[in-house]
Amino acid sequence: MYKKFYLFIVLFSFISHCGFTPIYSNKTNYNYSISSMEFEGDKVINKFLKNNLNQFQNEKFEKKYNINVKTEYQKNIISKDKAANTTNYELYAKTNFQIKIGKNIIKELNLIERKIIDKNDDNLEEQKNERTTKQNFASSMSNQLLIELSMLNDN
Repeated sequence: MYKKFYLFIVLFSFISHCGFTPIYSNKTNYNYSISSMEFEGDKVINKFLKNNLNQFQNEKFEKKYNINVKTEYQKNIISKDKAANTTNYELYAKTNFQIKIGKNIIKELNLIERKIIDKNDDNLEEQKNERTTKQNFASSMSNQLLIELSMLNDN
C-alpha cells in the first residue's frame, strides 16, 4: 500500500514539474496584426477562417499585414457499391493566402486539406460531419498562416 502511494507521489512530482507547456497555449505573444482580410470562395470555410483570424486584428502593432484569401471546396465521390450508391466521399479544400504589406505581395501560401468520409444514411448527420470537417480545415489553415506570419515577422 505504501509503495503504491509513494510511487504515485514520485510520478506526480516528476510529471507536474517537468516544465511542459503547449507550444500554442499562449497566442498573445505576437507583435504583428492583420489590418484587413478579403475573402473569396467557399462561404463556410471563409467564415471559420475569419473567426479564427479576427483576434489578430489589433491596431497597436507597427507590422500590419493585409490578407487576401481564396478558398475552393469540393466534395468528390470516391467509391460506390454494386447498386451504384455512393459509399465514400473525399472532402477537398484548397486555400490561397496572399500576404501583403500595403499593396505589395510579400508571400503567397497555398494550402490543401483532404479528408475521406463515409456516406451516412442520415443526411443531417452527414451535413454535420461535413461542416465539422470544414471547421477543422479552417482551423488548420489559419494556424499554418499564423506560423507563416510569425516567421515573416521574425525576419
